[in-house]
Amino acid sequence: MTNGRARAEILEEFLDLWGKLATASEEAGTVVVVEGARDRRALRRLGLGGPIALVHRGVTLAGTAHALVGRGRRVVVLTDWDREGGLLARRLKEFLAAERLDLDLEYRRRFARVLRGELVHVEGLYGWARRLAEAEGAVLEELLGPARP
Repeated sequence: MTNGRARAEILEEFLDLWGKLATASEEAGTVVVVEGARDRRALRRLGLGGPIALVHRGVTLAGTAHALVGRGRRVVVLTDWDREGGLLARRLKEFLAAERLDLDLEYRRRFARVLRGELVHVEGLYGWARRLAEAEGAVLEELLGPARP
């Protein structure tokens, strides 16, 4: 982020994309998948109200994929933007390819573009967005709207 205008544009782009994800997560049959509990906590702090599933360390990825098939019709994969997160996203895609559900990797890709390499872990998303809002003289919770914590 080189200047105030760039920060304002990044914040606007983030809030727009976040609003779309928050709305999508509320749709019946949609499950957002993250890697761990801290990731889920960050999404909840940002106000994501829909179901969030974890890629558990104690359960095989195949087992997690099987559980996802039973939970929803649309799976939004929001794994970290690092090598491991990319691998998990690809492997989930492979496991779920034959299933009758909509596997959505687009939010992961679009958030990576908004973050521009400044953040690689989903668990840091709330803090990153809060700091960006504060740099613009705003309060993140107010920007997220009244339905957000």
